[in-house]
Amino acid sequence: MTDQTTRRVSAHPFFAPLTEEQLAALSGDGTPVDYGPGERIFAEGGVADRFWLIGAGSVALDMRVPGRGDQIIETLIGGTVLGWSWLHAPYRWHFGAVAREATATIAFDAASVRQRCDADPAFGYAILRCFTPVIIQRLQATRLRVLDLYASPAQAGRAEARP
Repeated sequence: MTDQTTRRVSAHPFFAPLTEEQLAALSGDGTPVDYGPGERIFAEGGVADRFWLIGAGSVALDMRVPGRGDQIIETLIGGTVLGWSWLHAPYRWHFGAVAREATATIAFDAASVRQRCDADPAFGYAILRCFTPVIIQRLQATRLRVLDLYASPAQAGRAEARP
């Protein structure tokens, strides 16, 4: 951990609800990592062993759709977090992620953060409060995208015609 990493984590809006002590503990598990355009960050089904704060750039979340290949579910931009599958066993990615442009992140060691959560229930609860809205929002975005992908043109037309 460096002072620069601590400053970046502390300034990131995603973890604004954490106390200074919690931010300092979390920063100890973070490392700056940059990705180039088109670089795959992780693949669906892979081991979820970290998560990232996106400082700048953008990342496409994708999922494999039979007969259609990888489909983009959502695009994440700077100021948000990438990855929540590290929170619950079996620690496998539910989606894939690819940098859409040069992307600056801070990567966190998931096992270490989980150990901190277990050792300090207040820290663990604070982390869950940060991640729960992300999980809900991403699942809702996925639901809408899957409905869109599987709707036939006739069904899509009928859905648009409803009041």
